Amino acid sequence: MSEIIRCYWCLGADIMKDYHDNEWGNPLHDDTKHFEFFILDAFQAGLSWLTILKKRENFRKAFDNFDLQKVANYNESDFERLMQDVGIVRNRLKINATINNAEKFLTMQSKFGSFDNYIWQFTDGKPVVNAHKTIKEVPPKTALSDKISKDLLFYGFKFVGSTICYAYMQAAGIVNDHLTSCYRYKEIIDKY
Repeated sequence: MSEIIRCYWCLGADIMKDYHDNEWGNPLHDDTKHFEFFILDAFQAGLSWLTILKKRENFRKAFDNFDLQKVANYNESDFERLMQDVGIVRNRLKINATINNAEKFLTMQSKFGSFDNYIWQFTDGKPVVNAHKTIKEVPPKTALSDKISKDLLFYGFKFVGSTICYAYMQAAGIVNDHLTSCYRYKEIIDKY
């Protein structure tokens, strides 16, 4: 039996392999999952992805399973509770951005029918399929992530710089950035 070839970034820990094999790059069409990925990528800024994945269950508990309505209605006591929660990344700006962005997600649902409708309009509903052979070829941002970042900022989102947007786009399958040698690359193309 031949060895499974994966994107090398996931090889350090089982939790990373599991995320790579089962989630990263799968085109998402669920607003709650979009919000989760959106928030986790914002919290990851300046930290390793492994750190965020290890805290993922804590984030789910702290933010009511990323329930948009609940998070959008968080008040000062919720904010203070989150600031005291050692299980998550306790960053004032990122916590405030999460609450703000939950409100903005609801706005987008109202305006576009769903956040999913909004975000996929940028690619006409289809993933952008890249063909990177090495990790060095994978950009930290693109013209498309610049455009999405600018649009999200226009709608009042926070912590949505182009690099964070691109990481989110990769996670949510808006772009397929699995390396061409990775078994998931073709699997995703064939499936979606």
